[in-house]
This record gives sequence, structure tokens and C-alpha cells, in this order.
Amino acid sequence: MSIEGLKIGFALTGSYCNFSNVFPVIKDLASKGADIYPIISHSVDAYDTRFGTAQEWKNKLKEITGKEIIKSIVDAEPIGPKLKLDVLVVAPCTGNTTAKLANAITDTSVTMACKAHLRNQRPLVLAIATNDGLGANAKNIGLLLNTRNIYFVPFGQDDAANKPNSLIAKFDMIEETIEAAILGERYQPILV
Repeated sequence: MSIEGLKIGFALTGSYCNFSNVFPVIKDLASKGADIYPIISHSVDAYDTRFGTAQEWKNKLKEITGKEIIKSIVDAEPIGPKLKLDVLVVAPCTGNTTAKLANAITDTSVTMACKAHLRNQRPLVLAIATNDGLGANAKNIGLLLNTRNIYFVPFGQDDAANKPNSLIAKFDMIEETIEAAILGERYQPILV
């Protein structure tokens, strides 16, 4: 399957330490001809961190995609009825966003984009990055694993000795997960 020509929504949430792993994936997808629509959460839009400023990250997204960034609930809502993406990727997908998706809470640009996209029965790909994936967020991941049209990028513990509840996606497997999700299949193995 080719990525070329696919309309891909790419949403980023506030796991800033993982942006250095996610941005090369966005750039690679764009270089292969994907039509990428950037979406960011309020925290990505507003907060400067030790990993970079909000403006730096937004500039990089605009440079890679050539598009204006979707960063409000109002701007994200038309994704369902008008934009009709082939696939929507949330990477990194924080525990906060995971919990909201599992409990049908639509109070951010990213969760609205997901809700609007899922109404079209198209694949939503989640690349989780959460410090409580094997703790309080385990139930939410479990719910989403069993939800139609939601696919997970393979994930595992990132530092079992120092952060035993932390889970992180293998961001370098996003493209393969997209390809499988487009065909209605789960990329395997999910747990790595």
C-alpha cells in the first residue's frame, strides 16, 4: 500500500519529550506524498517547555505540511462532514487524551477531531505516550483496544525499572500501522 495521496490528519498532544520522535515521522509521510492536516491540542499551542517553544513546534508543522494548523474545537469539527480524512493519527497520544477518547469527552481540538473523524467510520490511529498506561489509564487503553475503527501503534514499557506504569508507542511504526488500519487490520504485534 502506498501512502502517496492519502489525506492524513496528524494530531499532537502534550507529550513534548516525544516530539523529536514524532516530527521525523510527519516529515517522512509528507515526503512520500501524504497530504497532511496538522492538528494540535491547546497545550501544544500555548506552552513553551524545555523541549522547545510552542511557536518553534508550530513553525515546523507549518513548514512540513504547508497547511494552517487546526487548533480549536470550532476548526476541528468540520473534519467529519467536510474534510473527510482517510486516516487520523494522534501521536503522541497522552494519557489525558486517551482517557477523554475512552469516555467520549470532546473538550479539545484533538478530541473533537477524533470524534468528527470517527463519525465517518474511518480509522483512528493512536500512538500512546503515558506515564500511567499500566496504572490509572490501563482501563482506558483497554476500552479503546476494543473500539471499532481505533488502531494502536505497537507500544510497550519505556523504562520498566524507573517508570513501571509508563507506556510508549514505537513511533517508527506509525506508517505500517496506518497502512494496516486503512485495510481494517490491526498491525501486529501490538505489545512490544
